[in-house]
Amino acid sequence: MKIAIILGTRPEIIKFSPIIRECERLNLDYFILHTGQHYSYNMDKVFFRQLQLPNPKYNIDAGSGPHGEQTGKMLIGIEKILLEEMPSVVLVEGDTNTVLAGALAAVKLCIKVGHVEAGLRSYDRQMPEEVNRVLVDHCSDFLFAPTEKSAGILLSEGVSKEKVFMVGNTIVDAINQSLHKARNNAKILKQLGVANKGYFLATVHRQENVDERARFQGIIRGLRHVRTQFKLPVIIPIHPRAKKRLEQFGLASKGLRLVEPLDYLSFLQLEKNARLILTDSGGVQEESCILGVPCVTLRDNTERPETVDVGANILVGTNSNSILEGTRTMLTRENRWKNPFGNGQTGKLIIDLLKQKMK
Repeated sequence: MKIAIILGTRPEIIKFSPIIRECERLNLDYFILHTGQHYSYNMDKVFFRQLQLPNPKYNIDAGSGPHGEQTGKMLIGIEKILLEEMPSVVLVEGDTNTVLAGALAAVKLCIKVGHVEAGLRSYDRQMPEEVNRVLVDHCSDFLFAPTEKSAGILLSEGVSKEKVFMVGNTIVDAINQSLHKARNNAKILKQLGVANKGYFLATVHRQENVDERARFQGIIRGLRHVRTQFKLPVIIPIHPRAKKRLEQFGLASKGLRLVEPLDYLSFLQLEKNARLILTDSGGVQEESCILGVPCVTLRDNTERPETVDVGANILVGTNSNSILEGTRTMLTRENRWKNPFGNGQTGKLIIDLLKQKMK
C-alpha cells in the first residue's frame, strides 16, 4: 500500500499530523503533497517544524486566487504527481479547495480516495466549503466520519454503509500530542502581557463574513462591545484576508488587540487559557470544546453541531448585540461538557482500517 497525503492549509497540517506520525511509526510507504494554498511561514512552514513532521515531498505552490483558478492550478499539479507516483490511496482532510482538487485528480485516475473528517454539513451552499465537502464525500471510497451524527448524515444521503467508518476526529490526537509541548515552549501569554483566563480570544476569516462589509462590521462592533462590557482584552490573530478587508472597508478596530497569525503552539496556549473564544472557524469550535473553553460562534450555522449539543458552543450570527448576549450566556456555563470527538486514537484507527481494506 502506498499512501498519498494531500494537504495545503494550516488546519490540514495539524489534523493530518497524527496520521503522518502513524505512517512514520510503521515505516509505511507514503508521501506528502503540499498544494501551497497556505504559503507564508506563520500559516505553513512553522507548523511542520513545531509538529516535528517531515517536509512535503512535493509542493506545487498554487498560492491564492479565485476559486476556479486556484482549484484548477491544484488539479493540474496534483494529477502530474499522482501519474508519476501512482499511490494506492489518496487521503484528503476537510473541505478546502485542496481537498476538492486532490479528490478529483485521484478519482479521474481511478485511485481510491479516503476523506478524513467526512459527513460534516452546514446546509449552506453559499459556503464554498460546503460544496467542497459534499462533492468529496460522494466521490470517496473511504469516509472517515468524526462522530455518529456525521456518519448518520452520510448514510442518509445514500452513501453505502460499507464506505463509512466512524473513527473520531484527529484534532483530539493532535491536541493531546501537542498540549504538553505548548505548555513548556509557548510564551505567548507573557509576550502579550495577559494572564490565564484574563482575556478573550477571537478569530474571523470566513469569506461570507469578512467579504461582506455589513457582516464584518457587525462582528467588529460586537467584539468591541464585549471588550467594553467585560473589561477584558480581546486578542485577534488577524487572518490576511480579514486584515485586507478591515483596511478596505475602513472598519474601526479601536480597543481590540490585533496580532499577526500565530504558530500552532502559541495559538494552542492562547486557546487553552482564554476566558472565552469567539470565532467563525470550524476547527476552533472543535478545539475550544476539547479544551473545555466556552465558544461563541460568529455564524448563522455550523457543521460542528455536536459542540452546540454538548453545551460548549452557541451560534450568534454577526449582529453586534447578539454577539454580546451570546458571550454573556456562555460566561455563565460550567465547562463540564463531554468531548464528542473521540479518544485521541483516530490517526491509528484510520491507518489500521486502510491496511485492512487495501489488502
